[in-house]
Amino acid sequence: MPIYSIEGVVPVVHPSAYVHPTAVLIGDVWIGPDCYVGPAASLRADFGRIILKQGSNVQDTCVMHAFPGMDTIVEKNGHVGHGAILHGCVVGEDAMVGMNAVVMDEAHIAPRSIVGACAFVKAKFTCEPGSLIVGSPAKVMRMLSDKEIAWKKKGTEEYQRLTLRSLASLEEVQPKAEDDQDRPRVDASGYKPKYEQE
Repeated sequence: MPIYSIEGVVPVVHPSAYVHPTAVLIGDVWIGPDCYVGPAASLRADFGRIILKQGSNVQDTCVMHAFPGMDTIVEKNGHVGHGAILHGCVVGEDAMVGMNAVVMDEAHIAPRSIVGACAFVKAKFTCEPGSLIVGSPAKVMRMLSDKEIAWKKKGTEEYQRLTLRSLASLEEVQPKAEDDQDRPRVDASGYKPKYEQE
């Protein structure tokens, strides 16, 4: 994977974390235990520090960056969906940022909150724990139900399982010319998106 030091500062990746070979890590990046970083994610800590705490995930094509002297942090069991951008912000413990959302500088997504897909969270935004945050600019729509918080937790656990699956079996291969008759399926463990659970 492309990992670069800058001014002698080298990224740190815990051995139990999985970082996809196409993800880019630059400088003052710290990836903790059991984390997952997806394909083509860019964690560019050449100005401010980037921290992923235990069990968090940053999915495909996400971007993390910050202004000089600022940290961008995903707290324990934080969940960052495909294509999201985090800039100098904090994603709280057990919180989720939806696909293609943008969270700006000094925003703090409180624990157990969910930022909806494509939301734009302005600088210095704050909220109460368990908030549903949507729109552009993003606002708190309502508080999350226990069922919604449990759904988010289960999704994060699937990414923690994907970390283990990837460490154990993901490898670069050449495609087959034709399908096998008894082709196995990937084990997605029966997890269903929220819209199929209602």
